[in-house]
Amino acid sequence: MTKLISLSEAVNQYVHDGDMLYAAGFTHLIPFAAGHEIIRQARKNLVLARATPDLIYDQMVAAGCARKVIFSYMGNPGVGSLRYVRAELEAGRLEWEEYSHFAMITRLQAGATGLPFMPMNLTGADDLEKANPLYRTVVDPYTGKPVVVVPALTPDVAIVHVQRADADGNAQIWGIIGEQKEAAFAARRVILTAEEIVDEAIIRSDPNRTLIPGLVVDAVCHVPYCSHPSYTQGYYDRDNQFYLEWDKISASPEAVKAWLDEWVYGVNDRDEYWQKLGSETHARLAVDSRPSMTVDYGLY
Repeated sequence: MTKLISLSEAVNQYVHDGDMLYAAGFTHLIPFAAGHEIIRQARKNLVLARATPDLIYDQMVAAGCARKVIFSYMGNPGVGSLRYVRAELEAGRLEWEEYSHFAMITRLQAGATGLPFMPMNLTGADDLEKANPLYRTVVDPYTGKPVVVVPALTPDVAIVHVQRADADGNAQIWGIIGEQKEAAFAARRVILTAEEIVDEAIIRSDPNRTLIPGLVVDAVCHVPYCSHPSYTQGYYDRDNQFYLEWDKISASPEAVKAWLDEWVYGVNDRDEYWQKLGSETHARLAVDSRPSMTVDYGLY
């Protein structure tokens, strides 16, 4: 049986009400298309975990998908606050847990390796540790010194976007590598979205670039332009103009609802969304080609 299915089918099968969801990707490769599909399918009571919620979780919270957010930095990157999430937090309508970046990735690493918790060096973030009781301190049995520990993070489902994958889910990433591998190994179910689906021979020709093996992947979805308004290295640029526009949109619940009605509920899928953006936006986000040098792996 092939793992290659539509994004709509993948969300329908693998994302359930009440799940803990981790949408991976640091700076680029953020799976906005999957977030929009989850909104369209009206998932509720999700726990949204992510190192940097970015606009994807602002939009999902605004659509009523979430009961809780788990994060290590919350903001519209380079612009300011995530207005909608912040308003819900301050109103007491949204539960939350906050960590440092390193603590969040440490939690995923513990989950990925099957450990119940993982130690860290003392963070210096004393106020954060006081605010979050899931930071604990234990005694290092070798030195007797205090060590901070955080619990494993094991999402019910992780969504990971990649540049290319084969139909079995063997996936390659280049550019900034974030927490995609850790999220995939920590999660119980994995939906993989890819700019390109390629033959297995292409993946095998460059094995060191394969970050995620197909054995941990449940569904593979061909979703070009999945990351907009974020970017995918080598495919299209970050839409900085949209990040500025969202700051204004998100200041008004009515404006957010109108945007969701037009750009999420008003389109059927990512292809229709991308076409709706128009040729001017396509041209503005186009990137020049800059291929890497080839590597000869030799025979063995």
